[in-house]
Amino acid sequence: MDTSKDNKNSNGGEIKYRGVRKRPWGKYAAEIRDSTRGGVRVWLGTFTSAGEAARAYDRAAYSMRGDLAILNFPEEYGMPFTSSHFYSSSSGKRERRVSTIDKQVFEFEYLDDKLLEELLDYDDKHNNNNGPL
Repeated sequence: MDTSKDNKNSNGGEIKYRGVRKRPWGKYAAEIRDSTRGGVRVWLGTFTSAGEAARAYDRAAYSMRGDLAILNFPEEYGMPFTSSHFYSSSSGKRERRVSTIDKQVFEFEYLDDKLLEELLDYDDKHNNNNGPL
């Protein structure tokens, strides 16, 4: 499987994957935290491409957390494409919605100051229009 194209985004910059670090000599290290053992790091290996390392992380995350895992390539596990590797959308935000029996959980990743400012401005406008809570 050719994963060299997985290492670059549309702007030519390198994509950052969850659980993957680039070594100074060019190889990619993958590791995951195991919540059942107090958050200890579990070494997954060293790989020649970021995509290979990201897939190793995905295998470990899916085996540990099942459908609740946040994956780099969720489409390879039949999951929606909402927990994909880190990317910058036009609005600068990502949303992941997980339905459970009684509630919905929204997970937001902080990507830039613009999103934080938009959320704070919205909150200020919303609170000013409706009076004190």
